[in-house]
Amino acid sequence: MTSPLPPEALKRISKLCTRLWDRFYAPAKLGSDPVYGAVTRALDGTTLPVLDIGCGIGLLAFYLREAGFTPDVTGFDYDAPKIASATRMAKRSGHSGLSFATGDARASMPEFSGNVVILDILQFFTQPEQEVLLRLAAARVARGGKLIIRSCLRDDSRRFRITVAGDWLAKLTFWMKAAPVCYPDRALFESTLGGAGLAVRVEPLWGGTPFNNHLIVGERQA
Repeated sequence: MTSPLPPEALKRISKLCTRLWDRFYAPAKLGSDPVYGAVTRALDGTTLPVLDIGCGIGLLAFYLREAGFTPDVTGFDYDAPKIASATRMAKRSGHSGLSFATGDARASMPEFSGNVVILDILQFFTQPEQEVLLRLAAARVARGGKLIIRSCLRDDSRRFRITVAGDWLAKLTFWMKAAPVCYPDRALFESTLGGAGLAVRVEPLWGGTPFNNHLIVGERQA
């Protein structure tokens, strides 16, 4: 489950980056992390736009464009410098239909209807905050649309313990700005998203890593 994009596409995305570190980080991340291919496959065939919550510098948006995805993509993140970088990258790319905004998803989100993506941010919120975020996200899923999430799941597995240790190591070495607060479990997604009218499926998304990452997809009936 490696990147389906050719090296040339990853290089094009890298050249969009306006910060030196991002130019090295982007192709390595996009070429090794299975989540980008998984999201692309989950969106296959849709004509609905995408809201990417916690988008960072917009790597998913640029990946989707290189993969031939043409609907509009809106990125949303609390980190203003990253949103500024994403906006500059979008201008340099020449791609239409890409926009980025700053905000706190726990409090509010842009008005939107379509597909929603949330990757790797839920562990930084308390459980009540997770529930609010998931309800806000689910409310923005259109008929025939999907809420696509990648998250570590809390369970009693060795993979979960490795994930927790890795996240804390990343915080202690300043790779991550924040420490994990609460890892969601499968029941949270099934109850919250199911209660919002989405059909939920959960599957492992480990790739070649030792981490307890899963792909959670909530789909609203067309």
